Amino acid sequence: MVVHHIVNTLGWPDLRPLQQAAAGPVVGGGDALLLAPTAGGKTEAAIFPLLSSMAGQDSNGTSVLYLCPLKALLNNLQPRLERYAGWLGRQVAVWHGDVSASRRRAILVQRPDVLLTTPESVESMLVSTGVDHRLFFAGLRTVVVDEVHAFAGDDRGWHLVALLERLTRVAGRPLQRVGLSATVGNPAELLTWMQGSGVTSRPGRVVAPGLTPATVRPAPAGNIELDHVGSLANVATVIAALHRGEKRLAFCESRQTVEELGQLLRAKGLNVSLSHASLSADERRRAEQAFAEARDCVIVSTSTLELGVDVGDLDRVIQIDAPGTVASFLQRLGRTGRRTGTSRNCLFLTLSGEALTEAAALLLLWSKGWVEPVVAPPEPRHIVAQQMLALCLQENRIGDRQWIEEWNGLEPFGRSAEPVLHHLVEHGYLNRDEGMLFIGSTAETHFGRRHFMEMTAVFTGPPEFTVLLGRSELGRIDPSLLTDEVRGDRRLLLSGPSWRVTYVDWRRRRCFVEPADDGGRARWWGAGAAGLGFELTRAVRDVLLGADPPVRLTGRAVDRLAREREERLHLVHSGGNVIAREPDGDLHWWTFAGNRANATLAATLSAVVDPVNRYDDQAMKLRENLAPGQWRALASDARERLCLPGLDEKALTGLKFNAALPRRLALRTLAARLADLESAAAVFAEPTRFVFT
Repeated sequence: MVVHHIVNTLGWPDLRPLQQAAAGPVVGGGDALLLAPTAGGKTEAAIFPLLSSMAGQDSNGTSVLYLCPLKALLNNLQPRLERYAGWLGRQVAVWHGDVSASRRRAILVQRPDVLLTTPESVESMLVSTGVDHRLFFAGLRTVVVDEVHAFAGDDRGWHLVALLERLTRVAGRPLQRVGLSATVGNPAELLTWMQGSGVTSRPGRVVAPGLTPATVRPAPAGNIELDHVGSLANVATVIAALHRGEKRLAFCESRQTVEELGQLLRAKGLNVSLSHASLSADERRRAEQAFAEARDCVIVSTSTLELGVDVGDLDRVIQIDAPGTVASFLQRLGRTGRRTGTSRNCLFLTLSGEALTEAAALLLLWSKGWVEPVVAPPEPRHIVAQQMLALCLQENRIGDRQWIEEWNGLEPFGRSAEPVLHHLVEHGYLNRDEGMLFIGSTAETHFGRRHFMEMTAVFTGPPEFTVLLGRSELGRIDPSLLTDEVRGDRRLLLSGPSWRVTYVDWRRRRCFVEPADDGGRARWWGAGAAGLGFELTRAVRDVLLGADPPVRLTGRAVDRLAREREERLHLVHSGGNVIAREPDGDLHWWTFAGNRANATLAATLSAVVDPVNRYDDQAMKLRENLAPGQWRALASDARERLCLPGLDEKALTGLKFNAALPRRLALRTLAARLADLESAAAVFAEPTRFVFT
């Protein structure tokens, strides 16, 4: 029946290669990781075989859970999946934080065949006293994880795999796991991670017909262009002058840049929409809808539109400066070239010589077919603490020896978690009585607000103020915009226009505004960027040594690259690294090793690293009186005694649930995530050249 509708209802002459290759493994019930570039038909590759299997089964409530990292992606998928499921008379529903309470109650009664949701919403269902989770998930057989690479690289990934183990226990059967992903550098390892405790008992397969990182990129000539324009005002001038009549998506690396560029483009008379995480959901939906229906327009976005939210057929992607990873660039590049007769394209507009060099380095790696491996962050002890508390909320009480079975032996939620459990009991987060564990008063104090809603998300957002125009929420701003000293009216830039602040409710963190002509400011400090990785920073060194990516470079880009190379030639060494003493006496070690490796190197050689101006992606400042002989003596055995970076305890505020950990273990978790021991060892293995300028 599904094949009939594919041919006759959709009018497809045939399935795409991925969809053909995925049918057997998915129908067979094994785990699978389906790989394809953006718009490669991954959703249909998973859902068509699952609907085919469903056609021969009696309806038994929710049998497929479809997980996404973004609510916007769920909303975007709902109409499409409802149409497909409707062929068989099956139901699809969406459950997330924006869904009304009445609609959720209806879902609990109807138990749709396919539920679209997020891991945080699943956690909320498991711990809620208003949901009979054993009844609701009794018929669950398959979990589809869309954009699985977006989960796996951070703590949401640990939360996800722990949830899948608990769902297995709740459903009373092994659950088929189907992951959908764009191109990654380590697909086999990503599949193993996704399978969790079932990796040795369930078959698993990577399905990626004919796909390697090299085959997903277009022929470079004419499709990728690298330019240097020097300022955001010049970016607006270029965008306004080029590609008139086309639908353009411009990616920026910060929310502040999105707002400022949007204002500049509007001043030039362009039809502009904005999208970033601090805009309200309604504002983002309005922008995406307006953009999808328009033709001659620009949408300016952070990475919020990097994933598969459909904004219609794009003509062009414009990248301001460079994203931090090749994988991110591939996602953005894949937004174009979807229509027959079009090709994938991207125009890079860089604002500085440093950004130009980083963009060239990224394109150099991309041209070689290299993509970052997706690696789960190490030592997630705070997620272990969260899961133990969530389990006790889910079950009300759990045996003090039974808890270890709930994750089916998956580490780090097994025996190695016992020190975390002891801390939770000792400090009153959990109570123990007659061999049973249950939520204690300390957990209620720290996480009990709004019926333990704090327990469902594993990340901490920065404190922000909600901006309201009447009763309509526009988005959120950094508090510093309301505390900075200003002359005259206090004005904000949000969602494109400027706004005048009329009232601030400090207790409830709300800010009321009215329209203003201009003069608004935008700012978000957030948690800061993680810095560039080892491979990308090494590619920056290759570019400074003369390597060019095989893309079109404008005359401005060629000239500025030549200037960068001339000014920094003394800082690069093809066979190793450089320690350079500047004319002012400052001494820097130019490793080009990336932020995490340099953090590790600085910790290992703390005796000679400047304690104030320490390190960035490319270099670190050393003490001025360091002599070559002293350096060689210190570095000779450093490879054998690498240290984790030291931390100020204030850094723990960014690690949610850190209060539920022993302070020593919480600091060690953060330090392990800041380190890159392998790359640091590689730097110490290289020769070091001393130069004086």
